[in-house]
Amino acid sequence: MYYIVETDKSFEQASVALESAVARNGFGVLHVHDLGAALLGKGIPFEEQCKVFEVCNPLEAAKVLSLDMRLNMALPCRISVFTEKGKTKIGLIKPQQMLSALSQDPSMVQIGTEVEEKIIRMVDEAK
Repeated sequence: MYYIVETDKSFEQASVALESAVARNGFGVLHVHDLGAALLGKGIPFEEQCKVFEVCNPLEAAKVLSLDMRLNMALPCRISVFTEKGKTKIGLIKPQQMLSALSQDPSMVQIGTEVEEKIIRMVDEAK
């Protein structure tokens, strides 16, 4: 259900590398949620770092939405760069399994598989 890799890069280096990999693979970064900074900004003690990158390919999103408009609630795809016990990691929830669980349309398996391959490639490139 998850795809997570560990990297020797720092949190910041991995974040920059991911943004570059997203662009190289025909997707765009719509927004970055810095969860670690948000928690600290609210006075909540949080020792790890975590950025969630919302990424999207408009053509793939349009395919998903044309088959099942309810899936707008599962878009865009998210890739996280985070630290855990001193290690930097990059990960995602696999789109194919998620989309297939949310829609009974058989075409969703193919779309999910294509998107998943591209997103995993981005993570591997950023590693």
